[in-house]
Amino acid sequence: MRKEFLTYGLPLIEEDDIAEVVDSLRSNWITKGPKTHEFEKRFAEYIGVKYAIAVNSCTAGLHLALVAAGIGEGDEVITTPMTFASSANVIIHTGATPIFADIDPVTMNIDVNEVRKKITPRTKAIIPVHLAGHPCEMDEIMELAKEYNLFVLEDAAHAVYTKYKGKLIGTIGNATAFSFYATKNLATGEGGMVTTNDEALADKIRIMSSHGMSRNAWNRYSASGSWYYEILHPGYKYNMTDIQAALGLSQLAKLERMQGVRLEIAERFNEAFGKMPELEIPPEKEYARHAWHLYIIKLNLEKLSIDRTEFIEELKKEQIGTSVHFIPVPMHPFYRDTFGFQKGDFPQAETTFERIISLPLYPKMSKQDTEDVIEAVERIVEGFRK
Repeated sequence: MRKEFLTYGLPLIEEDDIAEVVDSLRSNWITKGPKTHEFEKRFAEYIGVKYAIAVNSCTAGLHLALVAAGIGEGDEVITTPMTFASSANVIIHTGATPIFADIDPVTMNIDVNEVRKKITPRTKAIIPVHLAGHPCEMDEIMELAKEYNLFVLEDAAHAVYTKYKGKLIGTIGNATAFSFYATKNLATGEGGMVTTNDEALADKIRIMSSHGMSRNAWNRYSASGSWYYEILHPGYKYNMTDIQAALGLSQLAKLERMQGVRLEIAERFNEAFGKMPELEIPPEKEYARHAWHLYIIKLNLEKLSIDRTEFIEELKKEQIGTSVHFIPVPMHPFYRDTFGFQKGDFPQAETTFERIISLPLYPKMSKQDTEDVIEAVERIVEGFRK
């Protein structure tokens, strides 16, 4: 057993990251400015899109994209129940109604056949979520969207580096929102990015991210700027800062290296856990390049004498941190009480939730950390095998 607790998730912050942030601090420009613009430029180049708008969170990016697309009161937006609440919260923030379509039990991503069942004349958009870093079935989703004239906003909070049929996520839907939260594959502490190839949409998102102003602070206060501005829309305070962007620039420069470590850990986990009939390892479909933001095992509970909660407690005794991604959104009190959801409404999401555990997987983990996780899981399975 480990002597020290292995935290579930940590960022990889190295000297180059620190130096980039210090450079921003010494420049005396710490809000949105030159580093933010450079980060947007480099991220757009990396993804392969025309426009990238840096924001203070993926949640902000999702909200801005929906508002810019004209989603509002009376509209319906379809998303998955197996996601963090922000994917649904942003729909409510626009005045629209979230509609949930059940999941594919293998990938845990939204089931396109279930999406079709939920489309009504009020449906205006779909928010597919690339859970854990595995892409959704985007060809089918885009075909459905074309058939019904729907806006597709990809929630790529887990999907920096993910590819679908050779295309990087961020290039397929009408817009895509990424997260740079502290535990994400590319971390800026807090922060996010919206990508799109739609110039009008990008312009509106950019303006709305900073109070709806015609000029941001860099445009007004730099040597080439002008004090004059106009409020073009009732916007939001959603912009990224140069401190965050500085960290983003250094993280983006080593993303491929960090992804290599994630892949090594995932492959080692697959090798070890794939031999255990009590566990189901994460899928990687032939069309996918997995970002391995999360490593989610499913317990075959009929082969174990403990449930998921007890398994997590046993891992804690072994000094291994874990999480669960996610409690289905309709199970949360606000959604259950507001929309009248009941047990059995989303059977695949509900039964999957009872089986899943997210294990530690991040570039800061050592090879010994990886082996400690494997050994702990092996001991628990052996001790509670039926």
